[in-house]
Formats: sequence, C-alpha cells, structure tokens
Amino acid sequence: MDQLNSDLLRTFLAVADAGSVTEGAARIHRSQSAASLQIRKLEDVLGQPIFERHGRGVVLSAAGERLLPVARDVTGRLDAALRDLTADDLHGTLRLGIPDDQSKEVLSRIVGAFAQSHPLVDLDVTCALGAGFPEALAASRLDLAIYEVAQPQQGLDVLRRERTCWMVSRHHDLMARDPLPVALFDRDCWWRDVALEALRKTQRPYRIVYSSQSVAGVAAALESGIAIGLLGETSMSPNLRQLGPQDGFDKMPVSSLVLGLRPDAATPPILAMKAAIHRAFEGA
Repeated sequence: MDQLNSDLLRTFLAVADAGSVTEGAARIHRSQSAASLQIRKLEDVLGQPIFERHGRGVVLSAAGERLLPVARDVTGRLDAALRDLTADDLHGTLRLGIPDDQSKEVLSRIVGAFAQSHPLVDLDVTCALGAGFPEALAASRLDLAIYEVAQPQQGLDVLRRERTCWMVSRHHDLMARDPLPVALFDRDCWWRDVALEALRKTQRPYRIVYSSQSVAGVAAALESGIAIGLLGETSMSPNLRQLGPQDGFDKMPVSSLVLGLRPDAATPPILAMKAAIHRAFEGA
C-alpha cells in the first residue's frame, strides 16, 4: 500500500498555495503532468479527493483543508531536521557543469533542493555546450557534469535518452535550395560530427550558413526558416517538421544525457549532488 511521503505533500502544498495545478507545478519546477500524477497518488493514499475544480483553478476539499496544516507541519519539521543533520557535515565549494539548453528546465530543481538541504555548500555552476565537460572532469576543473553522448561509457549515469532528427521550418521550402542551407553547432562535438556525416551521405551540396554554441541558437535558425538542422526531438515545435528518408536523411542516432564525476569523486558533497540530480530528472 502506498504511503504518505514528503514529495507528495510538497506538491500538494504548492498547488494549494497557487490555487492551480499548472502554477503549483511551476513553483516546484515540475511539469503539469508530473504534479497532477503526484496529486492523484496522494488522493489514492487518502481515499478521497483533496481538491475541487473552481473556475480555471482548484480549491481545497474538506479533506484537503484537514490535510493542509499537517502537510505544512510535516514538511517544515523535515526541512529543519535535514538542515540540522547536514549543516555540519557538508561544506565547501561544488563545481557543476550543465548544458545551457538544460539549465532553465532542470537547474532550478537541482540547486533549489540541494541548497535547501546543504546550505554550507557553495555552488559554482558552468552553463555551456557540454562538449568540453569530459575534459574538465578529467582535469578536475569540474566535480560533476551533465552532457550528451552517442554511446555512454562505463561509469556514466544515463539520465535521459532522446532520438535526434533533422528539422526544417514548415513555412519555408528549404529542401529545394542548392546548396542546402544548414545550421550546426560551432564547436567540435559528436552532434556536429554526426550531422556532417549525414550530410555527406545525402550527396547533396550544402553550405553552413549559421553556427551557434547552443541548442536554442540552432533552434532559432530553424524556426526563422534560414536553415535545416539536427536537434533532439524535444526541440520540435509546431513550426517545424521532421526530415526523413523521403528527404534523403537516414534515421539518426539516439542521444544520451549522462552524468559524469571527476576522478576520486566519492566525497559527501559530490555524492549528495549526484543524488539531487537523479531526483530532479526522475521528477521531470
């Protein structure tokens, strides 16, 4: 039988305070679907609804009103206990690398929870294209880093997998142009190498008309209709369409988002951050 846990209670409090599942999910840096699932789990545990629909939002049911002060007390006590237990043990500076396209979505969840639990640990966060992160880890310039690889090596934790694909604007007939205009990342990375190999196989003339260090930069070129480009499926928008065999492009490889640690990284702060990162991705 499922039981109450602090994660369910925190989601409940966020939605109750916001009066909306969407706004409550945003406050705890989760998707609306993830927050809704948490609310359903909590209602299953209690055996009764804790919210009622009201206009475009939600209000507490009678059961929710009874649960509210209990949830605040329980989460408050847990936070206080965690601060007391960890404040003297974890300290120092922790250096984290994260791709810039992941920073807005995930970073707030990671650092918010970690800083609350470990207030004496200072965070030094690098948001950049992840191609240089493995070298920075090997040289101990970073303690942990999140980055993308084609084939995860032993010792790397896989956080998420995503298929890559070629995309083009629905509103511009770029495939008829000669040479084919292309947008690529402007640093050596496996995405760029894969893209260039795929272009070679099409046997079509092409020209790199746009370069960027970030996913957002390449996506902007595609949205504006000045080039085609290779991105992960989560970058697909209603203004873009996927290119496939009918356009001369074979199926593209899967990208793995991984977590790497510097050598000899089994220190308490690093292990605590590793756990926080896994929790952030599990709750996404």
